[in-house]
Amino acid sequence: MEITLNNGLKMPILGLGVWRIQGQEIRDLILNSIKLGYRHFDCAADYKNEAEVGDALKEAFNSGLVKREELFITTKLWNSDHGHVIEACKDSLKKLQLDYLDLYLVHFPVATKHTGVGTTDSVLGDDGVLDIDTTISLETTWHAMEELVSLGLVRSIGISNYDIFLTRDCLAYSKIKPAVNQIETHPYFQRDSLVKFSQKHGVVITAHTPLGGAAANTEWFGSVSCLDDQVLKDLAVKYKKTAAQIALRWGIQRNTVVIPKTSKLERLKENFQVFDFELSKEDVELIGSIDKKYRTNQPAKFWGIDLYA
Repeated sequence: MEITLNNGLKMPILGLGVWRIQGQEIRDLILNSIKLGYRHFDCAADYKNEAEVGDALKEAFNSGLVKREELFITTKLWNSDHGHVIEACKDSLKKLQLDYLDLYLVHFPVATKHTGVGTTDSVLGDDGVLDIDTTISLETTWHAMEELVSLGLVRSIGISNYDIFLTRDCLAYSKIKPAVNQIETHPYFQRDSLVKFSQKHGVVITAHTPLGGAAANTEWFGSVSCLDDQVLKDLAVKYKKTAAQIALRWGIQRNTVVIPKTSKLERLKENFQVFDFELSKEDVELIGSIDKKYRTNQPAKFWGIDLYA
């Protein structure tokens, strides 16, 4: 299944996120996922594994497993490179061994101290708080993103972790509208107003952390996973699926792109098997009732400041 972006290009509605996956594990994961049918990969400079992803993609192309034009590759501009957008994009392309990106996102709506293109450091000040650069506006960053499209380096551009206010502003100052806003959203953090506002104005929502972070975010942030909720467990029994498959299907039926992360082959298969059933309207509404407005991914742990405050 694909979703049509506001520029007419197609984006697979299910993808694989590669956050916190490194080394040989990346190669096996990407090659196995392609064999299973995955065609959408969500990367980021800050994940510090673009080179490994690039090696795996090159192997997939050279072996005839898949053609470049059959894949949808996303990566993201890190906060410290807002003043060096073109150089940062070229650095990502070089590491990924690609001629173009299908989608390039502004990872967070904040510019921080530059530490060298592609280094993706988050420098803290003497007070232990993220060193935010107040001289670079998001509008300036966006117009540099637009230039990437003109240069043919990127087919679509978008935003990530933007709220309604920032999304509205981007729509106002943009010549090329953001195609996507990638945000955390899952049954415990539904963000219905932001999702509906974005969709109303032609911005596709991609749900990162569509399973509520599960083990990864529990480990890093001490969060609780929605997959343990009794409502999802009961629906899993009803539809003869897993709680994760119910959560992903719910996301798809909201017309949001979902990019679950896993390093396990069994989960990789499971997450892809969500197109052979449909949740009833009543069950979609039931999942709607368990929203806790609960964010699980909280970078304040590393930055000494809550940028969502």
